[in-house]
Amino acid sequence: MATTSESLAFDRGVRPVMEIVLPEKAEAVIGFRADPELQARIEELARKSTEGELTDDERAEYAGYVRANKFVAVLKRQAQHLTNSALRKKSVYQSAKRTNDSSPAVHCWDKERKDL
Repeated sequence: MATTSESLAFDRGVRPVMEIVLPEKAEAVIGFRADPELQARIEELARKSTEGELTDDERAEYAGYVRANKFVAVLKRQAQHLTNSALRKKSVYQSAKRTNDSSPAVHCWDKERKDL
C-alpha cells in the first residue's frame, strides 16, 4: 500500500491532467464499475492469492489488476473532487443570484465597477 505522502504526491502530480480530462466525464468516472466478467476474474485471482495458489502468470495478471484498481481509485477521487468543487461554485453562484442589491458583496462590486 502506498504511503500517505506517496498518495498525496501522486494525486498532486496527476491533478492538472485530470482537470483537463475529467470535467465532462466526472459522473461517468465516479460511477464506473468493472464489468461482471472482469470482477469475477479479479475475485478468482484474489481467492487464489489468499490460498497461495497463483501461478506466476496469474500473479502478474493480479498485480496488473491491483495497479489498475489503484489508478481507477485516483481517477474517482479526482473526479469527485472536481464534482464537489463545481457544486460549491454553483451553490455560491446561486446564493449570489438570490441576494438582492442590498448585499454588501454586490455593493462592493458595484462600487468597484462604478469607479472604473
